[in-house]
Amino acid sequence: MINWDELEKIVNNCGRCELCRGRHNVVLGTGNRNSKIMFVGEGPGYHEDMRGEPFVGPAGQLLDKMLASIGLNRQEVYIANVVKCRPPGNRDPLPEERETCLNYLRIQYLLINPKIIVCLGRIAAISLITPNFSITRDRGKWFYKKGVQFTATYHPSALLRDESKKRLAWEDLKAIKEKLNELENN
Repeated sequence: MINWDELEKIVNNCGRCELCRGRHNVVLGTGNRNSKIMFVGEGPGYHEDMRGEPFVGPAGQLLDKMLASIGLNRQEVYIANVVKCRPPGNRDPLPEERETCLNYLRIQYLLINPKIIVCLGRIAAISLITPNFSITRDRGKWFYKKGVQFTATYHPSALLRDESKKRLAWEDLKAIKEKLNELENN
């Protein structure tokens, strides 16, 4: 098993797909590497690519507020993305790009060993939960896989585009906090 330093070196030197050609920075992840909960988005946007850190733009500011609403902050959780380089024009990562980066995310998961993984949006959910995941149909549901509780909610950028989804995301967040409390007390 490789360690964090080795993973960072490998990912920073990755050229396995076309996304590496347009990146400014690899965006591996941030937060508590011993957290019981991991949040996974789809991929870096402009601000994330420039800083080399996930969720630092407008969607990240909303994610911080979402975490605060359930008594968490980004120092207590681990935040990552399925792909580690920004897709051109912020398009959805292609299936082959997701598959290429998924091994890096698997290593992050093994190093962190979270009890809960929260997929932020459809792309993360189809990559981690099931390929036929529908964010409108399946968000807020729990999936148990290999000792880990998975769930998905709307991506913060979707909430910025459509505020009517915020109420549903709030319900998801409360359920996530409840599940986290349940796991911490057992």
